[in-house]
Amino acid sequence: NYVVTAHKPSNVNLSVTGNFTSAKDTNLIVAKCNRLVIYLLTPDGLQPVLDTTIYGRIATLELFRTAGAEKDLLCLTTERWKFCVLEYDNENGELLTKAMGDVQDRIGKAVDSGQIVHIDPDRRMIGLHIYDGLFKVIPIDPKGALKEAFNIRLEELQVIDIQFLYGCEQPTILLLFQDPKDMRHLKTYEISIKEKDFVPGPWNQQGVEQGANMIIPVPTPLGGAILIGEQTISYLNGDKDDIKTVSMSFTVIRAWGKIDENGSRYLVGDYFGRLYVLVLEHDGTKVLGLKLDILGETSCATTISYLDSGVVFIGSSFGDSQLIKLHPDKDENGSNIEFLETFTNLGPIQDFCVVDLERQGQGQVVTCSGTMKDGSLRVVRNGIGINEQAAVELPGIKGLWSLRESFDAEFDKYLVQSFLGETRVLEITEEELGETEMDGFDHQAQTILCCNVAGDGLIQVTETSLRLVSASMKTLVKEWFPPEGQRITVAAGNAHQVVLATGGSTLIYLKVSGTSVEEVKRTESSQEIACLNVSPLGEGAEKSESSMVVAGLWDKSLVILRLPTLESLTTEHLGGEVIPRSVLFVTLEGVDYLLCALGDGYLFSFCIDSATAGLSDKKKISLGTQPMILSKFTSKNSAHVFAASDRPTVIYSNNKKLLLSNVNLKEVTQMTPFNSEGFPESLAIATETQLTIGTIDDIQKLHIRTVPLYEQPRRIAHQEASRTFCVCTLKVSMDESGEEQEEHFVKLMDDQTFEILDSFKLQEWENACYVISTTFTDDPATYLVVGTAIAVPQEPEPTEGRILVFEASEERKLRLVTEKEVKGGTYCLNSFNGKLLAAVNSKIELFRLADSETGGKELVSECVHRGHILVLFLQSRGDFIVVGDLMRSISLLTYKPVDGQIEEIARDFNANWMTGVEILDDDTFIGAENHYNLFTVRKNTDATTDEDRARLEVVGEFHLGDLVNRFKHGSLVMRGGDSEGPQIPTLIFGTVNGVIGVIASLPKEEFEYMLKVQTALNQVLKGVGGLRHDEWRSFQNERVPTGRESKSFLDGDLIESFLDLRREKMEEVSRLVGMTSVEELCRRIEELQRLH
Repeated sequence: NYVVTAHKPSNVNLSVTGNFTSAKDTNLIVAKCNRLVIYLLTPDGLQPVLDTTIYGRIATLELFRTAGAEKDLLCLTTERWKFCVLEYDNENGELLTKAMGDVQDRIGKAVDSGQIVHIDPDRRMIGLHIYDGLFKVIPIDPKGALKEAFNIRLEELQVIDIQFLYGCEQPTILLLFQDPKDMRHLKTYEISIKEKDFVPGPWNQQGVEQGANMIIPVPTPLGGAILIGEQTISYLNGDKDDIKTVSMSFTVIRAWGKIDENGSRYLVGDYFGRLYVLVLEHDGTKVLGLKLDILGETSCATTISYLDSGVVFIGSSFGDSQLIKLHPDKDENGSNIEFLETFTNLGPIQDFCVVDLERQGQGQVVTCSGTMKDGSLRVVRNGIGINEQAAVELPGIKGLWSLRESFDAEFDKYLVQSFLGETRVLEITEEELGETEMDGFDHQAQTILCCNVAGDGLIQVTETSLRLVSASMKTLVKEWFPPEGQRITVAAGNAHQVVLATGGSTLIYLKVSGTSVEEVKRTESSQEIACLNVSPLGEGAEKSESSMVVAGLWDKSLVILRLPTLESLTTEHLGGEVIPRSVLFVTLEGVDYLLCALGDGYLFSFCIDSATAGLSDKKKISLGTQPMILSKFTSKNSAHVFAASDRPTVIYSNNKKLLLSNVNLKEVTQMTPFNSEGFPESLAIATETQLTIGTIDDIQKLHIRTVPLYEQPRRIAHQEASRTFCVCTLKVSMDESGEEQEEHFVKLMDDQTFEILDSFKLQEWENACYVISTTFTDDPATYLVVGTAIAVPQEPEPTEGRILVFEASEERKLRLVTEKEVKGGTYCLNSFNGKLLAAVNSKIELFRLADSETGGKELVSECVHRGHILVLFLQSRGDFIVVGDLMRSISLLTYKPVDGQIEEIARDFNANWMTGVEILDDDTFIGAENHYNLFTVRKNTDATTDEDRARLEVVGEFHLGDLVNRFKHGSLVMRGGDSEGPQIPTLIFGTVNGVIGVIASLPKEEFEYMLKVQTALNQVLKGVGGLRHDEWRSFQNERVPTGRESKSFLDGDLIESFLDLRREKMEEVSRLVGMTSVEELCRRIEELQRLH
């Protein structure tokens, strides 16, 4: 199996600021699960400097500066107890490892509440609390080198927070802990490096607020610390009578960030997304009081980092992260916050469904993302969306060009459309498009080419002539005719030059300006000419001359000729049966390319040397099945190429690599950029029946659309028949007395507009656990079935629940057909051969839908299977049922229709706490568990003994490093009809950190080949901070504390990183793999990349 992430983790867990890339830069460093992103603060917002993968889940981040250094170092620890100190290397733009180590102990229970790692403010030591009852110290010597670590015993077992205090002679920690009677206290300890032990500290505080959960150390000259509780915030500095306290209404503070260097103002954020400012009123040395003001509402903050002059980064693992600016005065909504930028976050993905809304064979993933008020649905799809600005019914467009009013005008003014036997012009005035006539144009002929030329001329080429028209007067200046009896068949032009073919094989080169047309040279071609291009190469060279012309010929070859002499420079034979239909010279990210599109939807790309016209790096890709037309456009100041065909595609460059992204439109026949005042940076797009003007989304692989719900979506199902989504949501609100109120709903939404059509409120304490769309035997209707659990606060497990059967009526409202009360929570539902399988607490029950005596419908139980702990997941295929249990891993059951019984055939005897299961093929099943691992099991059909047959054998293990909430079959990419060989089946998964991943089952030879590539890559590439890839991917949980090497899984992210390597590294990898060229490796890895 090949595991790869289509959408990288986007949950922000940690963030720190400092001068990391250089002494003058203000940097923001953000940890997202196992990704480390370094940003630079610029006047235009945050710019990413480096985005790198860490081989481990990042547990803590701290910046510190050693004596005499100009910039900060980054100290990072992972959840598998590795730590490293990193420095930024400006020359190569990479992270250097200054120190690394393993802080794991052989014995000890890891802390439940997360690791705590801090650095003494005077840079004397790093303190780590990673095991209950132990405090580990790594001393730092005056030069900044790390010394040998040692452990100190901590009497306090339940530690809530630890911080180093400022301004102490010896390094001193302040400890917030809970005693066995659930009371919370503060205590200080001095750390003696000589004695390797604690010395009682300067002050203690017995009995603080029970909800106290965070300490903020206050820098000198004030010193001391702030203690944050749920109803009070206090400032303490050892003097018992001098505690300053400010009270607030009940809330849970999740994050804090320091504003001033001297620590007189702090930002704090609570779990409802409210942002407060906490001010310490002081006289310079002593705190006189505390003040707390609310600033406004943001996403629920996980981290708060104050950057500079009122700009703050709010990192969230519950919704989108934000960059905000604080203003001294409130706006009309009573908020001091202005939002500068939003960083999309899909996490936590609690459920998703794969749908093909456009019915184009392209999957889209609709996720349930975010928690509480940040909840939303996200529609994730491959490709680029076009936002329609205007559209008009205009069938039969054969050509499209945009013209400016004068050569130097900034905006386009006219849109020329060519039809069979006529040409029409649309003019834009104040956002209105109206038809106009150009006196000098021949409107009764089909146009072949139209463009602005230097010196304020317009060119129109038809079959019979080339017309030069004055741009200001719109009158004919000059007309040029082809040789006697010949017609113009193809033409191409730029601001100074026109090249055209007459009579099929005569090539004529003309120089044009606003007043003249002169023929420079003509030549006979041995073959008929199919397409031409004379676009000038080079960045920003649109208005200059081209030194060469390319022609695509009917003998399936390309010829590049020098201008003005028309001598042949290069000939490239394309081979195959199909003629070239469109050619284009284009410069992307400073690299010159020649692109050539064939009549069967294949695209050739070459790198071209603009001096010698030598071609290199030939690649062939399929973009559809119909002929296509290539045209260049710019978006956000960079050039891209649009390929108009039955599968319109944008070709763009990233890291000097050509990438493709499909455009979410049906067939496109013509496209031209149309940058007018009313429609800036737009594209004019013609299809068989209409003309559309629209803007294009950001050019990227994945396009994400957000549908905010302002409540938390928990489950989703799509119903094709009624074109709706059914979403189960949870709404949390505060009532008058400050108590939390939870309400649960089942909502019906339109699958195109996402408008809420109907809402059904569940009973008190009733949680929706699952929803599916299903049909029953001998019943034409499609039903939506919701499983619920009634979670009464005092009960350890729900003892009752309901199965609700709804129908989406003709008016698209939810109609409750029947309900069935069950003895427990209905955690999972599955449509099973025209019946309904339900997982209720520890049993599995099979229901059928029957007519009741009162004339309605009812669910009737057919059989029950017991013997599980808590059944959380069900999947079925044929008569087989795969079960995922809370703690007893995966088991396989079968339904015997003859006896009407469900029996267990085999099970995995390992204890795994499951978070998801799915069926890979008839014999293999995949599971995800709560230690962030994936594993696969296979049924032993050919085993000799019954005992072996009853065991599911573990065949694959892999550490994903993220908690999977759901697997679904499906794909994010268009399945082209051109792929060689069988389709590779894919699974999609969604995780807590907002990853959308793809698991593909590769054929055996392909897997073994890629395993060699992975091994070779690991020899060539070293992990950041000295962390090792094989250790990161090893399977590790309570049963296997030391970890086992991963097997039958490939790390797709690592393999695909090959494509971004420098050439010499690529060659090193291909040498290690053996028997392969770099080109062959690139081709095979790019094929895998197309799986997502």
